[in-house]
Amino acid sequence: MKIKKPIVIILGEPNSVFVEILTKVLKKLKNKINYPVVIIGSKKIILSQLKLLKKKLVFEIIDKNLIKNVELKNKIYLIDIEYAFKKPFDKISTKSKTYISTCFKEAIKLMNNNFSNILINGPISKKHFLSKKYPGVTEYVFDKSKIKISKKPVMLLFNKKFSVSPYTTHIPVKNIYKEIYVKKIVNHVIEINKFYNTNFKFRPRIAILGLNPHCESKTMSNEEDLSIRPAVKILKKNNIKVSGPHPADTFFIKENISKYDSIVGMYHDQVLTPFKTIFEFDACNITLGLPFLRLSVDHGPNNSMMGKNKSNTESLENIFKLIRLIK
Repeated sequence: MKIKKPIVIILGEPNSVFVEILTKVLKKLKNKINYPVVIIGSKKIILSQLKLLKKKLVFEIIDKNLIKNVELKNKIYLIDIEYAFKKPFDKISTKSKTYISTCFKEAIKLMNNNFSNILINGPISKKHFLSKKYPGVTEYVFDKSKIKISKKPVMLLFNKKFSVSPYTTHIPVKNIYKEIYVKKIVNHVIEINKFYNTNFKFRPRIAILGLNPHCESKTMSNEEDLSIRPAVKILKKNNIKVSGPHPADTFFIKENISKYDSIVGMYHDQVLTPFKTIFEFDACNITLGLPFLRLSVDHGPNNSMMGKNKSNTESLENIFKLIRLIK
């Protein structure tokens, strides 16, 4: 994917550290960003937070209705979204829900019109914004997008050393086994393979983990035999470098992970827990299955660090590093 178009950035939850982080990263990478950056969010929240933090961000206001007809330069633009607030930083609540929804609406409208092929969103409080209607922002963005490449979104946590992908995302553990099907596993892995092929020009080595301890169970049939092994067999026939199922308990030792580019787990915490233990914030969250890449920082709003000017910028820096890596 060539970065010829602008990238779109949604500020996300206003009561978060994202304005601070974004400002620091854009300043640090000023000479390395050779494409237009379009931020969607409140001008007032940006200015009030940066005043408190004693920082500056230079941007140009642009009309959302005119942006598609303007030849953008390699600088920072802002689509200003109205947001009423009393303090620059406040406790996260449902008060910001309409504002965040409007930001996403405007951003996805641009993505649906092929304005950009990269969408970055700042952290969101799922509890306050999604209100249990969607299990996560991954599913929310996927549902709101008009055009889809796959039937379901694929979450990929990416680090240049290796990535992980939970086959099921934000569902209760008791329901995981109900979602494990051969065809769905095949489609999931195909999307990951396509991501590496398209953006890095190589066929990734992919490992698939089992669901049960040691990939065994006392029952006559288990998910490994019924779904995972048959899926691996089909994928190999399609010339995809895949192996599995592998027992999850010992998989993340150095000797094992050095052999693979991407690891697919059957559920969220099976792969995200070891991944975040190894890399902490040195990763970014990618949604596959759309005609554009949706990227987000690998952390939440971080309410406790607001206004302190000490927030870790590593995850957002990794997003921009990934953009530079894409060929």
